[in-house]
Amino acid sequence: MNVSVVVGLIVLLIVILVVWVVSMYNRLIRLRNQVQESWKQVDVELHRRYQLIPNLIETVKGYASHEQAVLAEVTAMRERAQQGRGTGERAQREGDLSRALAGVVALAENYPDLKASGPFRDLQAELANTEDRIAAGRRFYNSNVSGLNTTIESFPGNIIASMFSFRRAEYFETAESVRQAPRVSFTDTDGHLGRYGADAWQPAPEPGAPGFGGQRGGFDPRRDGGRAVDGGDETRR
Repeated sequence: MNVSVVVGLIVLLIVILVVWVVSMYNRLIRLRNQVQESWKQVDVELHRRYQLIPNLIETVKGYASHEQAVLAEVTAMRERAQQGRGTGERAQREGDLSRALAGVVALAENYPDLKASGPFRDLQAELANTEDRIAAGRRFYNSNVSGLNTTIESFPGNIIASMFSFRRAEYFETAESVRQAPRVSFTDTDGHLGRYGADAWQPAPEPGAPGFGGQRGGFDPRRDGGRAVDGGDETRR
């Protein structure tokens, strides 16, 4: 075979290899940028939720000032979530915040005036809308993460990823307990439906009538001071 032909083939192979490496590198860069951009969208919605929470706390305080344990938990979870580092840690802390928020929203069932107030309804609607946006952003982000990770782990992309130190991205996953709706019990230990009264636990007028409270064992503000009684933890899940 002619030497020039051999040299030509070698040069052609080198050119093809270089083009392939550049193409794969650019693809990985594009996928990584998509992951970063989609995370920014999630982060914007998370911060939007952070801004709504203080207003929600202040609104609830006006009707349920003695529920300090629930309100303090939400405030603490908000601070922890804002300080989270890394997608995995952030996801865990956001899950804790979601559970705490569910406890605050559940309080509205115990206080008819709070549930009917315009500011609380508006804030609840804003939070629900924000949660939907977070869920949509999370799905989009995880889809991009899947594309990047699949390329990094598959041959021959894994060769280029290893050469240029590309790393797998973390999924933003919600804990199973957060996906479940919070369970709220409004019955006493005898199974009677009741509601919170101004001074003491009172039974509902009749079985099956709408009730707004009644942690199991009853609730007495003078005795319990906003703390859950036996079985009351269910209202905060």
